[in-house]
Amino acid sequence: MLKFPDIDPVAFSIGPIDVHWYGIAYLCGFAAAWLVAIRRAAYKHTIVRKEQIEDLVVYGALGVIVGGRLGYVFFYQFDTFLSNPLWLFKVWEGGMSFHGGLLGVIAAMWIYARKHEMHFLGLMDFVAPAVPPGLFFGRLANFIGQELWGRQTDLPWGMVFPKDELGLARHPSQLYEALLEGLVLFVILYWYGSKPRPRGAISGVFLLFYGSFRFAVEFTREPDAHLRADLLLGWITRGQLLSMPMIIAGAVLVVWAYRSPEARLGRY
Repeated sequence: MLKFPDIDPVAFSIGPIDVHWYGIAYLCGFAAAWLVAIRRAAYKHTIVRKEQIEDLVVYGALGVIVGGRLGYVFFYQFDTFLSNPLWLFKVWEGGMSFHGGLLGVIAAMWIYARKHEMHFLGLMDFVAPAVPPGLFFGRLANFIGQELWGRQTDLPWGMVFPKDELGLARHPSQLYEALLEGLVLFVILYWYGSKPRPRGAISGVFLLFYGSFRFAVEFTREPDAHLRADLLLGWITRGQLLSMPMIIAGAVLVVWAYRSPEARLGRY
């Protein structure tokens, strides 16, 4: 087994203020999204201009933060919310959900597309490749913070997390997700999106591959303690349940994009 690296979750302090790696991960994710968007805005087939990127990133950041928090509360801690609705605003206690963040970004991009009279699917195709870097940094922050660890394993790279009271060797599932949802998904989308594709196809590829990667990694990830009794059919986790619609929607969107004459004429 491997020993968890001795990493302080507080990156540095400024007087009485502690700056955590989790906050730095968000900043790195937004900065990476900005860089990817700037690069993609230079393509001839894009619908987004460079001078629009700053506003686009701000809309996306708001969607991630608001949607991520709402998603975590309603998807994973709804009973806590019902007993104490004000807990929704206790963001300092942690709790963000990717699936909620995705819905938040979709809502933010819909508003942005309406404001700037852009095609919504075209805008989502532009944005999709900028998402995985943020997932990569976020999963690294989960690893440093010793949260969302994996199930027990006897594989040689099993890791003992100091915060784990049971002291078990576990899958470093945060690193699996950083690799698949972050690096691998980014390479796929950046390569696929470097050439003109039917409108909606890039968004479909994102949904299909993220949903598949997340569904697979969930087999190694330890479910939240309060959700272990709620596994569908005794093995399907909440994360897998939320990823199933993504896989289906992604496949349908890709097929539609390549069969629809309207989509083949689109730009992103």
